[in-house]
Amino acid sequence: MRWVLLLCLSLSLPAWAELDYRLKPRQIAEGTWLLEGGTENFSRDNGGNIVNTGFIVTEAGVLVIDTGPSKRYGQALRQAIAATTEQPLAQVLLTHHHPDHVLGNQAFSDVPIAALAGTTDRLREQGDAMAENLYRLVGDWMRGTEVVLPNRTLEPGVLEIGGHRLRLLALAGHTGADLAIFDERTGVLFAGDLVFYQRALTTPNSPGLEVWLDDLQRLQALPWRLIVPGHGPVASSAAPFAQMRDYLGWLHQLLSAGAARGDDMAELIRAPIPERFAAISLTRYELIRSVSHLYPGYERKRMQRVDLP
Repeated sequence: MRWVLLLCLSLSLPAWAELDYRLKPRQIAEGTWLLEGGTENFSRDNGGNIVNTGFIVTEAGVLVIDTGPSKRYGQALRQAIAATTEQPLAQVLLTHHHPDHVLGNQAFSDVPIAALAGTTDRLREQGDAMAENLYRLVGDWMRGTEVVLPNRTLEPGVLEIGGHRLRLLALAGHTGADLAIFDERTGVLFAGDLVFYQRALTTPNSPGLEVWLDDLQRLQALPWRLIVPGHGPVASSAAPFAQMRDYLGWLHQLLSAGAARGDDMAELIRAPIPERFAAISLTRYELIRSVSHLYPGYERKRMQRVDLP
C-alpha cells in the first residue's frame, strides 16, 4: 500500500512543480516595474495570469499595484519584488474588485491594502463567488486562495509617498468603482481595467458605456508619458485610448440599434465584427458576454409604458 501512495505522490510532483507563474518584472520607468500578463482567457495553462500588475520603488518603501489572481500569484509577486529591491513593502493599491486583480491579497496580509470604498463593498459581496469561478477555470493554481478584503479606504486626491506624487482618480466605467493611478514624477498612468489594449474589454459590472467613455476622456487629458492598461501591452502613444473609444462606440451603437429594431440576444451575438477589431484578442467571446451583461438595459430604455397616453 505504501508503494502505491509513493507512486501517486511521485506522479503528482511534476504537476505541482509546473504551477510556477515565472514572474519577471520589467522596468518601464524610474523605480517603476511591470509584470505583464497574457491577453488570452483564463485557463489551466496560464493560471489566470492574464493581468498586468506593477510596483513602484520609493524612498518610503514599495507601492504594489494589484496583487493578481491567486494566493500563489501574490506569493510569486512578493518574491519578485524582494528580488528587485531591498526596500520594504509600504502599501498595496487595488484598482478594482475583479478576481484577477485582488485574489493575491493573502500574500500581502501584513501590509496595508487600500482600495476605494466601492471596491471593498463589491469584493465583500462578490468575492467568494468570483473565487469559486476561478477555481473552476484554472484549477490547482487557486489552491488555498481565499478572499482578503482591503483594510484601508482610499479617497481620490493626491498620495505623497517617498518622493512620488500620485494622483488617485476615482472613476466608474468598468465596475462602478475604478481607481486609476497617475505618477506625476514618471508620467506613468496605471489605468487598471478602464483601459484594455489589444484585448477585448469586459463589462460584467459596467454602469454604462457612456460612463466609461467619459472616464477615458479624463484619463487621456492627464499629462501621461506611458499607459499601463489592466490588460495588454504598455503604450507610449494614445493608441489604447483610440482603440477603446472606437470599440466602446461600436458596441454602444450595436446594442442601441438592436434594441430599436427589437432584436434578440441571439441575433446580436452573431453580429459581424468589424475588420479593424480582428486582431484584438477574444473579441467574439467578449461580445457574447457584453450582450448578456448590457443588452437588457438597452431593451428597457426602449420600452414604453402602455398605460400612459
